[in-house]
Amino acid sequence: MKEPSRVVITAMGCICSLGNTMAQCAETLFGDRILPAPPSLFRTEHLTPYPVFEVDFTPPQGDYYLRTAALALHSATEAVMSSGWALDDLKGLRVGVCIGTTVGSAMNSEEFYQQLLESGHPSMSAIDRFLRSNPAQVVARELGLSGPCQTIVNACSSGADAIGVGASWLRSGLCDVVLAGGADELSRVTYNGFISLMITADLPVMPFDANRKGLNLGEGAAMVMLESESLARRRGATLHGFLAGYGSACDAHHLTAPHPEGRGLKQALAVALQQASLNASQISFVNAHGTGTPDNDRVETRVLAEQLPDVPFFSTKGMTGHTLGAAGAIEAALTIACLNRGAIPASCGWSDPDPTFPCHPIAQPREISGEYALSQSLAFGGNNTVVIFRKGEA
Repeated sequence: MKEPSRVVITAMGCICSLGNTMAQCAETLFGDRILPAPPSLFRTEHLTPYPVFEVDFTPPQGDYYLRTAALALHSATEAVMSSGWALDDLKGLRVGVCIGTTVGSAMNSEEFYQQLLESGHPSMSAIDRFLRSNPAQVVARELGLSGPCQTIVNACSSGADAIGVGASWLRSGLCDVVLAGGADELSRVTYNGFISLMITADLPVMPFDANRKGLNLGEGAAMVMLESESLARRRGATLHGFLAGYGSACDAHHLTAPHPEGRGLKQALAVALQQASLNASQISFVNAHGTGTPDNDRVETRVLAEQLPDVPFFSTKGMTGHTLGAAGAIEAALTIACLNRGAIPASCGWSDPDPTFPCHPIAQPREISGEYALSQSLAFGGNNTVVIFRKGEA
């Protein structure tokens, strides 16, 4: 029986607080710390201006699309333009688009709801903008792509799940090429929602630190171009990495808290390692979810100490904030970049070990020599996703 061709990453695009391109993001990750600031994209009346990580980005389409869709299109365009494909060539192939989001799936126009309450007859412009801003449809429409098109809404694992689902399309023969990733914008509704949950920090986020006070929200997008290895090699594409494994599991423990023993995360990890035919000793580092919230960091260190002992780990959210539905995709792209760089950054924001934790993130950048690394995402609703990548041949 013929072995299925492996799934390779032939291009990446990324925009977040680290920069507006993949190259900028990968380089800034190893630079000086970026500090969050009070939001400027929307007003807030909180006495404590909980800081966020905004992106310096003005959508070229103005307000025609929601900001989430514009961020998705920006990173997707970067991926396509660096892939070696001409857009006209892609239009003749089955190119799928699979994008995860959370904020980008919600009608968050306060102006619309205010008009509805006051007059009963609000302007429908906000509804029109929302209906034309499905992130996956926007990318497919603007780039002229005609394969399967799916927007995934699975809380903070959405971006990583989109990559796993996109890979399954390739393996099943549905597509020739897939653009997969995640995108999310900052929103006043989401900002106030997380503050009301009392898991937002009024200081820069400190993932895994004993003094952590919660997360900082962020925004951004990242896309990877997935192809079969056989097609990529035939056309001489750059192989930035291989998607070796994907696992997803839901522990259904709580609306917003992970299972205290990390049951779902362990299952997702086991599935991903099995698909990749790897054991824990072959993983060179973990890009952890690392939100800086008490529950997430406690559960994540417990699972890491048990399932991946002595494997170095870090969180990139000290430099990007928590970008929700985009987080899994941005962290996947950064994981691949670190693998190919042969180095991992310090876990930004961490300095004081929590004495109740069984393990701790790395405090300084270090070189790595392994071939495989994983990125994990823990989400509201008990969702857990793990993606494993093999180093590329770039």
